[in-house]
Amino acid sequence: MVRANGAVSLRELARVVQTSEVTVRRDVRALEAEGLLDRRHGGAVLPGGFTRESGFPQKSHLATAEKTAIADLAAGFVEEGEAIVVGAGTTTQELARRLARVPGLTVVTNSLLVAQALAHANRVEVVMTGGTLRGSNYALVGSGAEQSLQGLRVSRAFLSGSGLTAERGLSTSNMLSASVDRALVQAAAEVVVLADHTKLGTDTMFQTVPTDVITRLVTDEPPAHDDRASTELQALADQGVQIAVAGGSSGGSGGAGGDSVPPRQGRRDVALPGPRRGAAGLRTAVLGEASAGAERGGRVADMRRR
Repeated sequence: MVRANGAVSLRELARVVQTSEVTVRRDVRALEAEGLLDRRHGGAVLPGGFTRESGFPQKSHLATAEKTAIADLAAGFVEEGEAIVVGAGTTTQELARRLARVPGLTVVTNSLLVAQALAHANRVEVVMTGGTLRGSNYALVGSGAEQSLQGLRVSRAFLSGSGLTAERGLSTSNMLSASVDRALVQAAAEVVVLADHTKLGTDTMFQTVPTDVITRLVTDEPPAHDDRASTELQALADQGVQIAVAGGSSGGSGGAGGDSVPPRQGRRDVALPGPRRGAAGLRTAVLGEASAGAERGGRVADMRRR
């Protein structure tokens, strides 16, 4: 199935072979150890190491329930009348569909998919960058995209990527995409990363956002057996990243159990660690509890280094 489609989700594998996702996950791990495939984003892809990147058709079918829960929660952090930037990706596309209901919003994006999701939202203004179209993810990249972002200032940037670690931060497999994402970060006072638990602990070739520049991570709850994701969440929290966990997602995400990093449970206002590199001369704002929209999307665990 991986050879035929380029990628496959664990849920689809479990349905085809009529077994549990736990069994499929174990078998995929064994196949990865033999070098026959790579585990990625709630599924598996052809092996390719740091340089391989799945295209949009493959990504759009992976970890869909998790992406939906993350988008629901992230939308609650966007306020009426705000100006934001939204990067390319299938998770940010899900976010954009929810932002169509926020009045007075201005969204700057290099993603055709994000722009399309907001095209008929008559109370949302969409500003697109210039650049060269990258067909694999329907994003505008290159010097034209980067130059169009110069001098721009917005309150928040919402970004996704191929991997996230506490050591290197957010990363992607494509150099042009990474360069535009860095330009998006430079335009924002705060950086919000959207990443499902399958990306936690995954490191890819090009760094886009260092850990100390990330204000908040919105993710789903890792499965109980996923020690790598849980350990990475704790390490990110120890470095000052605020963690917002969308609970109750399906597809092996652990259900509606407790917050994924137990030592720092709770809902409270947390002052950010200090100035962010991407927001020269500005301190990032103190973020309060999630709005009613985020309340419905899941539980929020704001955490900081102790």
